[in-house]
Amino acid sequence: MTEVCRRKSNDNEDDSAAKCRERRRRRIEMRRLAAISTTRGSPQPTYAKGSKEKSQATGEGSSSSTSEGKRIVETVSEIQTVEPVFGSMSVSGRSREMEDAISVRTSFCLPGINRRRPLHLFGVYDGHGGYHVAALCREKMHVLIEEELERVESTCGSGESGEFGAEWEEMWRGVMKRSYERMDEVAMSTCACGSEGFQCECRPTQMILGGSTAVVAVLTPEHIIVANCGDSRAVLSRGGRAIPLSVDHKPDRQDELARIEAAGGRVIYLDGARVEGILAMSRAIGDEYLKPFVIPEPEITFTKRESVDDCLLLASDGLWDVLSGDLACKVARQCLREENPPPVNAGPQIKDEGAGALYPSRSMLAAALLTRLALGRRSCDNISVIVVDLKSS
Repeated sequence: MTEVCRRKSNDNEDDSAAKCRERRRRRIEMRRLAAISTTRGSPQPTYAKGSKEKSQATGEGSSSSTSEGKRIVETVSEIQTVEPVFGSMSVSGRSREMEDAISVRTSFCLPGINRRRPLHLFGVYDGHGGYHVAALCREKMHVLIEEELERVESTCGSGESGEFGAEWEEMWRGVMKRSYERMDEVAMSTCACGSEGFQCECRPTQMILGGSTAVVAVLTPEHIIVANCGDSRAVLSRGGRAIPLSVDHKPDRQDELARIEAAGGRVIYLDGARVEGILAMSRAIGDEYLKPFVIPEPEITFTKRESVDDCLLLASDGLWDVLSGDLACKVARQCLREENPPPVNAGPQIKDEGAGALYPSRSMLAAALLTRLALGRRSCDNISVIVVDLKSS
């Protein structure tokens, strides 16, 4: 009897040891995958609240079988391999204050509208009248878009569609339009000091002054969805040509001028066309004191990805004021397609001979060179640039 108990105890210990080794192996594999993803220059993927993949990706506290552990590793590997390769840079330039903000959120949600595959978001926000609205957009916009995508699923079933047709585009238009409207409400209810609902002692001008442009690109395996409000801009390099994916909202644009005048506003020419002689753009997030002439409604474009797509550029007007889309795309292409690129996980090995600096990827080098070129052309504004390598993505 004693021998039987001892043998059973030894068997239990062997089983426990085997399970511990298996859990430890999975944790090591997860860390290895995370390290590879980090060296690519992409943040770690995050998942929608309550998703099964989120708990699996941690690799902790799991008592699943070996086959399930392999499936988890394969799932994480598959998600990470589709993450885009990108580089970004934001500098104050010759401006006294830094009012730009950049947001990059890879794999920020897995909605049914995209067949449960990851979406990647890139945003450039050019603030005016202070930094706080651009900073709010950086922190909140992707959250609002994710919430609106969840709402689409709850109201339209799974939200999944076999075809990317008119209904699919209409759902996306609704998602982006509501997200921008909600972002505008957040901006107008948050003081520059960060106090919500204006429960602070700041001067009234600090509460109503300030706004930001917002150009957001959502990248899927098949499409590039761009929502734009203001005069930041998105440009696609396709087959050696520059294709604008957004149109600046300037007060003297014919349709915008008609809209402003129909709302009772004026466009006054003081160092360029300005709404009420103040703001040099006709759409923006915030700017409560210029409502209803300045609106937050974005214009949205859908572009089907093609094999000849080179890269996607998003930038504030600090770049576009001194560089054309053609020149910016040419510089980015030449930078991205130089021979003998370093391996993905080789670390920072690309050298900018002009500045003597090292960059972790060609995308990052392209963003840095575009920024330097804009500075060399005497740009007087903040400069923010995102370069997404669509070939490597």
